[in-house]
Amino acid sequence: MNYEVNGFSVYSIVLVTFIASLLLVFLVKKVAVHINAMDIPNERKIHKVPMPRLGGLAVFAAFLLGYMLYAPTTTQMISVLIGGFIIILTGIVDDINSVPAKYKFLFQIIAAAIVVLYGKLYFKDLTILGFTLTFPTWVNILLSIFFIVAIINAINLIDGLDGLSSGISSIYFLTIAILGFARNSLGGLDVILSLIMLGSTLGFLFHNFPPAKIFIGDTGSMFLGFMIAVIALLGYKVTTITSIIIPLIILFIPIFDTVLAIVRRLLKHESIGHPDKEHFHHQLLRLTSSPTKTVLLIYLINSIFSVISILYVLGDNKQAIAMYVVMMIFFLYLVLKTNILYEHQFKKKKKKKK
Repeated sequence: MNYEVNGFSVYSIVLVTFIASLLLVFLVKKVAVHINAMDIPNERKIHKVPMPRLGGLAVFAAFLLGYMLYAPTTTQMISVLIGGFIIILTGIVDDINSVPAKYKFLFQIIAAAIVVLYGKLYFKDLTILGFTLTFPTWVNILLSIFFIVAIINAINLIDGLDGLSSGISSIYFLTIAILGFARNSLGGLDVILSLIMLGSTLGFLFHNFPPAKIFIGDTGSMFLGFMIAVIALLGYKVTTITSIIIPLIILFIPIFDTVLAIVRRLLKHESIGHPDKEHFHHQLLRLTSSPTKTVLLIYLINSIFSVISILYVLGDNKQAIAMYVVMMIFFLYLVLKTNILYEHQFKKKKKKKK
């Protein structure tokens, strides 16, 4: 079966961007070592040796190639390119020499504002589980900027294990493409960008899956989050995504982890930007004792949420909501059994050993 998007084969879009990203990583690794963009091990990190971390640059370059070959030149697309370029520059500087969180946050807002204001890409009405909420335009604009910045940081925070952020992002891009096929909206910019990003991210994941040979860095994790949010807004506009709940369900793990990280740090009276080793993937790693098993388990959970979102869009709302409730109960159980919010279980075990 040969699917086409704007006259281009779906397989060629994914394959070309995949090969481009796959090959560009070799060059980016050399550049990262040369300019000392290295991730040095410390007590918070899993890896034991310094690792190059400009992998996101290969993803971005493959994305640019995909844009030039397959995407239309529109005002919205130009706004995405400008915003993406700002995100990439911020990430490169941060990967070389750490940038204070407040400045990264500022540039994220600027990039989001360009997409929203110049590209006129923002929510018009918010549909959640069949209920439509209508707000004044200025509120929709602020909500859209907040949405983009929130997703950027959610993907950035989940990037704590080899292959995690790139794998979760790949599942998202694939899910949006499938939704586009199911709803016959193959010509939508959201579907085109999803296919371009799918190939670009999978090409990098070949090098990043455990044990990783290169890290995606803030350059890549922020760019992935940016593109995920942009594609969600585009899909919402052309009805590939019928409700704001869809991207939230697909991205449940990074969003869930981000919310709990904020709550956890507030409970400990710490800054919400304070780094720690209590994220969801760290909790699973303690249970599995294997980075590969942990990443694969998260892929599986994320894929289940993607299936739920597809069922919801295709009209099987009751079954999708029932599955969503079951998964929520499962995650609530995990919260109570692990140290995601506060230390109890593992601390007690250590005391008993002593």
